[in-house]
Amino acid sequence: MHQTATQALHHVPDLRTVLAHDADELASKLTNWQQRYDQVSAGRFDGTLTERQLPRLQVFRESLSQSVRQSCRVWPDAIWFGLPDHNDTTRINGRQAGTDTLMVRPGNVEFELVTPSDYNIYGIVASRQLLEDAAARQGCQVDWQRLQAAEVLQVDGAARAACLRTLAAALAGGPSNLPAAVDTDAWQDGVLGSLLELLDHRCGEPAESPSLQRRRRVVEQVRAYIDAHRDQALTVPQLCEQVHVSRRTLQYCFEDVLGMSPLLYMRMLRLNGARRELQGQGGAAIGAVAGAWGMSNFSQFSSDYRKLFGVCPSAAVRARRTQ
Repeated sequence: MHQTATQALHHVPDLRTVLAHDADELASKLTNWQQRYDQVSAGRFDGTLTERQLPRLQVFRESLSQSVRQSCRVWPDAIWFGLPDHNDTTRINGRQAGTDTLMVRPGNVEFELVTPSDYNIYGIVASRQLLEDAAARQGCQVDWQRLQAAEVLQVDGAARAACLRTLAAALAGGPSNLPAAVDTDAWQDGVLGSLLELLDHRCGEPAESPSLQRRRRVVEQVRAYIDAHRDQALTVPQLCEQVHVSRRTLQYCFEDVLGMSPLLYMRMLRLNGARRELQGQGGAAIGAVAGAWGMSNFSQFSSDYRKLFGVCPSAAVRARRTQ
């Protein structure tokens, strides 16, 4: 039996939607990414991920109810483009991305995002070869070397809005919402065309100020010290002493680079680390886990944990036992 032209088409893959009430759980659901999410703001976490995945192209939308610090790595030989559908500031590697910007990072390179509460972001991940081929077909001029080195691009506002509309349509509903004759190639070309239209406009990366460079160095030094002494109850004066800056300077550095105080960063890092360990398969007692993360006062640890995540530490242990 001969197939009709419509039957012979390879249709766009179905939507995949994931709901999660733990930030790190949501991080693990994005196909082919290596990620870790730390919840920053206090309260119950609700996250949604919607994606369509092709062999060389991924389109997704992520919604996060709480502020999150994200450590991300995209699959090799690809480029990630992030378009927040949000007015508040996103931080990528300490740099601020606001309206009329596009975030960019190459594959197999770790990068950090700090996102605000009630946050929505669209993402495109495409193989570089796929992008180069599409650009050649459409006659787009893209500086690939500059693009791969960039973190934040200032882009045309109208082209950015058009790209967001295209991505929203690409992730709308299921296959029943797509015309019967729309195949994978047409869907893929539509997404890539919208992205290349954005890149083909006169866009550039804002210069990083020397003051921000200095503040990033201070923050990285402090973070390395915290990581190396995670089992110790460190104080802010101790951190200041390590990098030879005043308390006020350290505060400014952290707020500028991460959008939070050094004390909040340290508490967030340790509570999320303890939660991740309690939810794992190690089986260590709650008090031992808290102590290993520099929180030897059990009642204070339990109170801080409940405030951040909305549940007590024993809930993580119970969830682990029922897995």
